[in-house]
Amino acid sequence: MSEVADRYHRVATGFTERANAVPDGAWDRPAPCEGWVARDVVRHLVDWMPRMFFPSVGLPLPEGPSVDDDPAGAWRALDAAFRSGLGDAEVCARELEFGPAGRHTWESAVATFCIGDVLVHTWDLARATGLDETLDPAEVHLQYEGMRPADELLRSSGHFGPRVEVPDDADEQTKLIAFTGRHP
Repeated sequence: MSEVADRYHRVATGFTERANAVPDGAWDRPAPCEGWVARDVVRHLVDWMPRMFFPSVGLPLPEGPSVDDDPAGAWRALDAAFRSGLGDAEVCARELEFGPAGRHTWESAVATFCIGDVLVHTWDLARATGLDETLDPAEVHLQYEGMRPADELLRSSGHFGPRVEVPDDADEQTKLIAFTGRHP
């Protein structure tokens, strides 16, 4: 298994555990992202990631239940497709155009754009549904260190709100969550 596949597996497993554990009635609880409920966290991932990662490299869109009917099942279908792709060296080497970020191999695009999004949205889902908010510390470190130099670019993309101030001695997960504009 490649390093990227290993990282994806760890982060996606954390998201899957939270999605599978959402209590009855909690899918409609408010999420940290303004205007979203817990179900919308899954909807975001299930909507954008397949369109960007699959057809452009000749892979079929993953098929699964709708987020409205079965959010955890919709996520599991997408996750299975990513795990399959990451297990195939030929798929990992395919190139795709990733907008202003340019050309990437499929594996590099997963590492650059997918893993961090799943990681932070794991926290969003956990926060919305009252589940364990603890994220993979190694991935938190990689994402926080990788995002900090791109602060201005990330904020100008519209995908991040203003950074939330936290004490200098806050743990790294708190700093990452605050960096992305969320209130830890």
